[in-house]
Amino acid sequence: MTEDAEADDGAGPAVHPDDRVGVDSPITDGELARLRAIAAYQFGDGAEGLFTGAEGVQRTSSGRPRQVADADGARLVSFGTDGRFTLGVAGGRRLQALAAPANRVAVNAESVPFVAEERNAFAKFVVGVDPDIRPGDEVLVVHGGATVGEGVALGGDDAPAETGAGTAERLLAVGRAELPASGMTDFETGMAVKIRDGTES
Repeated sequence: MTEDAEADDGAGPAVHPDDRVGVDSPITDGELARLRAIAAYQFGDGAEGLFTGAEGVQRTSSGRPRQVADADGARLVSFGTDGRFTLGVAGGRRLQALAAPANRVAVNAESVPFVAEERNAFAKFVVGVDPDIRPGDEVLVVHGGATVGEGVALGGDDAPAETGAGTAERLLAVGRAELPASGMTDFETGMAVKIRDGTES
């Protein structure tokens, strides 16, 4: 991570030129309403804020939105042919505005450097999870914050170490849930989240 990225104002580091999405055109009012409706359906009430109206759109040859980027060119979401979004890190940062534990999987400190560098998150490191997460859902992987302890007993001899309880939430990555919430908290082995984009990749 660069010194500039470490000194950011909480909005996230500047977008590296190689990570910018090529934008064909600004988002239209009709697209904005549709994308907000999909965001609310997929991520819950309040997720409409994922889109402000200032975004740009990369389109397929038929004109359908393929990717939506913020004003700096950072990818918020890709729009799948199944009508669902896949998140980029910039989109994950915007979804952090939703009250925890919505769409979140919290991991302990041991997992932080690996997940932030786009390595998958495993069930044995999960210290909290939104109970509504199902396999295939797009999720934020975080350390600290209010998600810690959701669905997980943090006391006792076999409790995960360095949970991040009492610390501010830090977004590490975005990805696809591979297990239901109950599996993430009950299993000692197995991939909990397949990471797509990490904040330090």
